[in-house]
Amino acid sequence: MLVPKQITEMLKGTLEGMILAILAGQAAYGYEITAWLRDRGFTDIAEGTVYALLVRIEQRGLVDVEKVPSEKGPPRKVYSLNSEGQKALDEFWGTWSFLTERLEQLRTEGK
Repeated sequence: MLVPKQITEMLKGTLEGMILAILAGQAAYGYEITAWLRDRGFTDIAEGTVYALLVRIEQRGLVDVEKVPSEKGPPRKVYSLNSEGQKALDEFWGTWSFLTERLEQLRTEGK
């Protein structure tokens, strides 16, 4: 059984790639990304964590940002993946594949 702390620690290194993958499917703002993750079982992810990663992703030039008027409060920043972000996502999936193959190899050979 997975312990929430273990999940949180493992997610730290993968959450950026997960956000890029979400944005590859559609443009979204921070709350939508957080809600998408929570709807898929990542209930312990703090909204602040997602926003901090979005700032970093934006600073690295991996997304385009558009301010869209909101009915509730200030304009929302809507993020969409650009070509540099797609390259970073491709690298993430390559690394992910490498790691999962090696971990599966370890798991099966260790028996």
